[in-house]
Amino acid sequence: MSLIQKLKARGENNNPVRVGIIGAGKFGSMYLSQAPRTPGIHLIAVADLSPVRAKESLARVGWDAPRYSATSLQDAARSGATFVTDDADKMIASEFIDIVIDATGSPAAGIRHALLCFENRKHVIMVNVEADVLAGPLLARKAAEAGVIYSMAAGDQPALIAELVDWARTIGMEVVCAGKGTKYLPIYHQSTPDTVWGHYGFSEEQVAGGDFNAQMFNSFLDGTKSALEMAAVSNGCDLTPPSNGLVFPPCGVDDLPHIFRPVSEGGILTQKGTVEVTSSVERDGRPVFRDLRWGVYVVFEAPSQYVMDCFSQYGLKTDSTGKYAAMYKPYHLIGLELGTSVASIAVRGEATGATGDWRGDVVATAKRALKTGEKLDGEGGFTVYGKLMTTADSLKLGALPIGLAHSMVLNKDIPAGKPVCWSDVDYDSTKQAIAFRREMEKVFSK
Repeated sequence: MSLIQKLKARGENNNPVRVGIIGAGKFGSMYLSQAPRTPGIHLIAVADLSPVRAKESLARVGWDAPRYSATSLQDAARSGATFVTDDADKMIASEFIDIVIDATGSPAAGIRHALLCFENRKHVIMVNVEADVLAGPLLARKAAEAGVIYSMAAGDQPALIAELVDWARTIGMEVVCAGKGTKYLPIYHQSTPDTVWGHYGFSEEQVAGGDFNAQMFNSFLDGTKSALEMAAVSNGCDLTPPSNGLVFPPCGVDDLPHIFRPVSEGGILTQKGTVEVTSSVERDGRPVFRDLRWGVYVVFEAPSQYVMDCFSQYGLKTDSTGKYAAMYKPYHLIGLELGTSVASIAVRGEATGATGDWRGDVVATAKRALKTGEKLDGEGGFTVYGKLMTTADSLKLGALPIGLAHSMVLNKDIPAGKPVCWSDVDYDSTKQAIAFRREMEKVFSK
């Protein structure tokens, strides 16, 4: 049976999948717009630091007020309505919840919520890639010990890339490179929340009329989000990050097999089995023909002459040798697709992308020359951006992960473009997120 057939059966049997979501921002709102339209799903609760804001989001995406009028978790389970609350911990502990979605975007909150879910035997969909890259490999181990599923979020690019990688390997292909598209120019690494909307081309009216967060959108632009997502793919697909960070080569869909092949064969890769992000613009700002700005891809290698012949016979675009080919998805719909993760966990017992070994990390890197006494402001801020590197290199440097570069004060000057290290900042080692990350560093360095 398909996912939708199984969900319909759950609904007809009055046994819906009971879901709680934390965070009613952009991603959360996109899922909220679809959840009522999916049979067999009961969104029991929406937890947000601001219930008023959450209710505004529900109204904006088309919910009628009676649908979110439940007065408690128990009332929601009984009535079929949804309870809006600011108490995520109580929601996680509730007997009326099966699956928890963390869409907060806060690394520290994501870790705390995941650990509470494991304690309460709840499955987790980690929309929060910031938390996943900061501590996902150890969280995945804790989930397995608790007997629950810890999943990437369908609709977000890491899960969609993982799906393509799984497809390629399942049919016997060697994955050479996998990744996504974005709009990139080197100057974007210095972008701040004050400059971000100019780079996007959004008008003041567009920004004022939607759920747009300048620092969050700046993290998409300055390279941080791309680094985080490629680290998540590395950790979920057994792929190795590039040795010196992402290159962001301009590349359209027709050129994927040409660009993402080994240097020895005319491409840019120093190794097979890696990740990379394509840019939708040339370095001079001209648009790339048939760009992949919103999509994902996988490049794979034919294992034999017979398979190469099949590529040709069925019209597959290849490189000049006929050996390398690509499959891609031109768009991703973010939270609109999240229901696939909910359904996959509930009726198949499977994650839509699962974090495994710790292969990639994202380290805080100075956007400009930083001075002693300055306070770091995290992803998409004014001080640092996230750079992808191998876990081995990150541990060797003692690098500070971008997910913890929030409100830490520098104890020395950092030149522009240089990574910030643990020894460069003052921090409280008793904080849960810091302690958990340090534990992961010890566990995976053995």
